[in-house]
Amino acid sequence: MLKQQLNFKLSQKLSPQQIQLMKLIQLPTQAFEQRIKQELEENPALDSGKEEVKDEFEEFDNTDQEEQDTETIETEINVDDYLSDDEVPSYRLNTNNYSPDDDEKQVPYASGTSFTQYLQSQLNTFRLDEEELQIAKFLIGSVDESGYLRRSLADIMDDMAFTQNVYTTEDKIEHILMLVHSLDPAGVGARGLEECLLIQLKRKESTESVSLAINILENAFDHFTKKHYSKLISKFNITEDQLRKAIEEIEHLNPKPGSSYSSNTRIVEHVVPDFTIRIGDGTLELTLNGRNAPQMHVSREYSDMLKGYKASKEKSKSQKDAVMFIKQKLDSAKWFIEAIKQRQQTLFVTMSAIMNYQEEYFLTGDERNLRPMILKDIAEEIDMDVSTVSRVANSKYVDTPYGTKLIKVFFSESMTNDQGEEVSTREIKKILEMTIQEEDKRKPLTDDKLAKILKEKGYPIARRTVAKYREQLDVSVARLRKEI
Repeated sequence: MLKQQLNFKLSQKLSPQQIQLMKLIQLPTQAFEQRIKQELEENPALDSGKEEVKDEFEEFDNTDQEEQDTETIETEINVDDYLSDDEVPSYRLNTNNYSPDDDEKQVPYASGTSFTQYLQSQLNTFRLDEEELQIAKFLIGSVDESGYLRRSLADIMDDMAFTQNVYTTEDKIEHILMLVHSLDPAGVGARGLEECLLIQLKRKESTESVSLAINILENAFDHFTKKHYSKLISKFNITEDQLRKAIEEIEHLNPKPGSSYSSNTRIVEHVVPDFTIRIGDGTLELTLNGRNAPQMHVSREYSDMLKGYKASKEKSKSQKDAVMFIKQKLDSAKWFIEAIKQRQQTLFVTMSAIMNYQEEYFLTGDERNLRPMILKDIAEEIDMDVSTVSRVANSKYVDTPYGTKLIKVFFSESMTNDQGEEVSTREIKKILEMTIQEEDKRKPLTDDKLAKILKEKGYPIARRTVAKYREQLDVSVARLRKEI
């Protein structure tokens, strides 16, 4: 049975303008520039750069302002809302600091040679029949960016049969793989770390240390990776000095040969800082990247169209449709310009609050001076929502006297030390990192010993917390930090 029912519901929704602003705030500088470019292409009523100065100042004469204010066209829009009603036009309030010779300088993109193309180009130095060449190219195509062949030969054989219509054997693929191993960089095409290191060692000049290193990798790779040095000395009947020289040979090898490939035409991505902090006379100075503050204005041509419509006595339906289209584009342009201004203000206010909150750190550069700070602290300081602060912190960079840093690294949880003071977890991590750097590498400190040392320094944290912080610092366990 169908029936109608009337319900009252109170809900809160974001307007399209608010959604647009939130999206703009989240964008870093380079993405923001792309967004502006996209809007300029989509909205012909929006222009960038300086407004052209016209000599016809009489166009802005407002002597008949009272008459204009009373005229509202049939399309239910007031033309005067979209025309300048100020006695001084906006372009006369702007300064022109640009020379006619100033060009927008952009770095051109270069098309580089890929790692796969680089390897395939080396195949021209070998005499291969058609089938061997297909297998070699397929193997090279299966090499990942680190330089390893992660697939089994059986899978490659089956894949070639299905996709390339090439029926071969594992032995022949193994034979061609040995040829791939002879390509540069050394170690490419290896099926694991052990094979990768062995390929590189066997290309080096044969010395006592190199021979011992090869013997260790071939016969005691597990002992080597676990740093059981005493077992290696006993197994190969060598001195500690001989073992040290062999390990030095291995440590100079590249575990990721693919990453060593470089080309002069490789495209490099750069981080563009959104803010700059400088120290002047003992005080901090914050500036916003100028690329985040573009000059945007409503197209003069569109304003002239409205003036022409207003001046005409007879207004046809097609003219009314056109002016409605112009109205939509002008509204969109005004909203976008306003959103850009709000974005600039939000970014500057948020970063100013962060800079003032962490003033001691920015003046000294010592991470131990970082105060505990969470998103809510800054949100309350600037009277904004936590999500707004998060959008600024997660995608923006700041250029400081100590390097370019992601803003979110300045946020950290807090804990209480033995004196009852709130300290940042980043401060504890920094002290933990320094303690590990200063340890005796012959007898590295275990997590239990690290916890005791931190407790003695006034930071009572558990062993499992030490282990968590150590992993976040990308530091190995004590056994793997051992050196001879």
